[in-house]
Amino acid sequence: MIRIAVIDDHELIRHGLEYLLHRHEDLQVVLRGSSVGDLRGFDAGYDVLILDLYLAEDRPCLAAVKELSAVTRVLIVSASGRPADVLAAIRCGANGYVTKDAPSELIVAAVRTVAAGGFYLSAGLADILQSELDDDTRPPAAADGSGNGEDGSEGGSEGDARPRLSAREEETLSYIAQGFTHAQVGRRMGVSKATVDTYVERIRAKLQVGNKAELTRAALNRLERRDRP
Repeated sequence: MIRIAVIDDHELIRHGLEYLLHRHEDLQVVLRGSSVGDLRGFDAGYDVLILDLYLAEDRPCLAAVKELSAVTRVLIVSASGRPADVLAAIRCGANGYVTKDAPSELIVAAVRTVAAGGFYLSAGLADILQSELDDDTRPPAAADGSGNGEDGSEGGSEGDARPRLSAREEETLSYIAQGFTHAQVGRRMGVSKATVDTYVERIRAKLQVGNKAELTRAALNRLERRDRP
């Protein structure tokens, strides 16, 4: 049984999520509240916290995401699909992000994935971020008009503090950020799973990250750094 806490400032959303989740025998909502404060003093425990990113305020509750993700698994279910909000929430430790207009079966899948220790990003958000990451993976033109090669000899200025990845490694990382398996990435890139495994090992070594969630955050962090003025 996966035990779930739901924090959302709209009563209709709280009841709707509880109704949706209780239709599945392996899911149980054990707490519903309108604010993070409602979690205090609840000793029964839960496996996944579904959290609205905007709780009766015009600012995302990022401090709460950071604090809560240190002690439990947090799935953001928000009306906001802005890339900036997604990036910020994941950087603060969220284990998944789904928009409220996502189909009900995807929300259920997200809960199960997060409860199992995985990372979940809804398809619509993945498409938006993929477009941004595609722009980020295009190699900059060198002085002689040439770009990056497949051998990993990337371009870029000496002032770029980000670890340098080859174009294929960047492409691999963008797919990992969307939750694809290594086999699925290989099919999309037209290479074998073993080749993808090699790319991922190189990425982990360069970025000094371990599991899939860390790889996802690394991809989004690279995008966020690119967009900073």
